[in-house]
Amino acid sequence: MAETNLTLVTEFLLIAFTDYSELALPLFLLFLLTYLITLLGNLGMIILIHMDHQLHSPMYFLLRHLSFMDICYSSVTVPQTMAVLLEHGATLSYTRCAAQFFLFTFFGAIDCYLLAIMAYDRYVAVCQPLLYVTMMTQKARQGFVAGAYVAGLFSALVRTVTAFTLSFCGNNVVDFIFCDLPPLLKIVCGDSFTQEVVIIVFAVFVIPACMVVILVSYLFIIVAIMRIPSAGGRAKTFSTCASHITTVSLFFGTLIFMYLRDNSGQSSERDRVVSVFYTTVIPMLNPLIYSLRNKEVKEALRKILNRVKLS
Repeated sequence: MAETNLTLVTEFLLIAFTDYSELALPLFLLFLLTYLITLLGNLGMIILIHMDHQLHSPMYFLLRHLSFMDICYSSVTVPQTMAVLLEHGATLSYTRCAAQFFLFTFFGAIDCYLLAIMAYDRYVAVCQPLLYVTMMTQKARQGFVAGAYVAGLFSALVRTVTAFTLSFCGNNVVDFIFCDLPPLLKIVCGDSFTQEVVIIVFAVFVIPACMVVILVSYLFIIVAIMRIPSAGGRAKTFSTCASHITTVSLFFGTLIFMYLRDNSGQSSERDRVVSVFYTTVIPMLNPLIYSLRNKEVKEALRKILNRVKLS
């Protein structure tokens, strides 16, 4: 019977938010607006960093890649969410679901690694300022980013292959906005202990490992800031890290809630709200956080706008 059911599961039905059919159109328009802001904001950040030579520093090199990842990350999930809302449910083939899971995991892992690398960059800038130029060379930062892409690819491949060798029997309804691991595990049948262990092990190499790098980096940064004699100097130094701290807190806070906890007995509705936050809201907020709380970005934007006015 298990084998028969397994052969029948060739597609998955996403039904998130279908209980709120009267809100389908307003929610669709809200997601569309959010997605457009995400695209314009992150694309604008990439162009701004490219055009202004004062932003050609290691931190903004990493920020440019983070903005690109936010575009990719959001593009994997938000259009799918809009399709679910517009069609009151959406059907994905087994292969398409696996592809979406792979891309989401790939871009999400790179996001985590980039935020960890940015924390290390802030550590070097604050704690080793005289060595910053020699430690964060163009070759070094390109190597860091390449390593993030390779590690993200490896992690996504292993997690996707492991997840989609699980047995999905009979029930193919996924009460979620896209093909993600927690809702897929709820419809697994048979013994999945080995696969779940592999998935958890590789999750440890992404979220907790990156968090350790970030926490250790900021521990040294805090110690260095506390040694600065003047309050103004401490505030100025801390301000260079404020945007990154805000982004890390929002992003990792939601990931921890979603993935590093026991999923049994958890509310699907609450999981959907959390997933909307880290797939839709945070990618939209990142360029705003870095532009509103960063004097260099605001100055670069002001210069670009002045050039446009003069032309």
